[in-house]
Amino acid sequence: MPQIELIDVCKDYKIRERDKDRAKIADLLRPSYTAKRAVDHVTFSVDQGEIVGYIGPNGAGKSTTIKMLTGILTATSGEVRVFGNDPCKNRRKNAMRMGVVFGQRSQLLWDLPVRDTFDLFKTMYRMEDAKFASQRDRLIEMLDMGDFLTQAVRQLSLGQRMRANLALCFLYEPEIVYLDEPTIGLDVLVKDRIRVFLREINRELGTTILLTTHDTRDIEEVARRLILIDNGRLLFDGTQDAFRDRYHGTEFVMEIEFPSPVAQIEHEFFNIRLIDHNRHVYSIPYARMNGGEAISYIVSRHPVADIKVRELELEDILKNIYAE
Repeated sequence: MPQIELIDVCKDYKIRERDKDRAKIADLLRPSYTAKRAVDHVTFSVDQGEIVGYIGPNGAGKSTTIKMLTGILTATSGEVRVFGNDPCKNRRKNAMRMGVVFGQRSQLLWDLPVRDTFDLFKTMYRMEDAKFASQRDRLIEMLDMGDFLTQAVRQLSLGQRMRANLALCFLYEPEIVYLDEPTIGLDVLVKDRIRVFLREINRELGTTILLTTHDTRDIEEVARRLILIDNGRLLFDGTQDAFRDRYHGTEFVMEIEFPSPVAQIEHEFFNIRLIDHNRHVYSIPYARMNGGEAISYIVSRHPVADIKVRELELEDILKNIYAE
């Protein structure tokens, strides 16, 4: 049985309309509403131990989906099941088996040291002393938290707070974890440590992870499977390789650094992606020109400081999809 299951799920919101031409009292007594569909007939399932990147532009329906999975919101229609049960009717029971981290919110207590919040979670989740100490010490080591455990949360950097929030989330060994922008605003070293941590914890404990993020590097390095949603509709569900094959997998990217600014390259196969001072980026279809031919075309016409040919990255593909 899948741990997470959505079957033909829709979620509608009622949005109150404000009519400037109507009298204020009439508008108060007889308000009018319009419906907005945030999730539109979405169906997918996630098995135990999977890491899934749940991606899409702002307003696509990602956060609404997570709120339904955690039992905060009810679906307008369709079925939502977590551990085989309705998450709204089993919120308290499910809460003991799942964890949630929102990148812009914190479970830490502002004026208390991180270590005290660990002790509070031990009581909340009824952890045995030996199990708590073992898991706490393991997470502190994995996330390199030893230097700031005794500091008040308000004195911590963003990266330190995020690592502490992740440790709290995994402290009681939840079976499912929902991560919403877990690396937002962090420097590259902290991001890398968090990505390594997520891979290790998934491998060791078999934790199911549903990851939503706009940082494509998080998805590329952590998630094995992608689910793409836009305007509430599921557009893709499959592996990263299948995603690249389906969306513009027939192109490669050429990045050129010129010694001085030049005009856009005029060629029917060179599709402009970026011009930033001396740097140009183009995508080129494999069927029309290979990398060697593209390089020869450029260097025969312009002096070049640096030139690189690479495969289309996930970020390139998502930019295309969102733009379309």
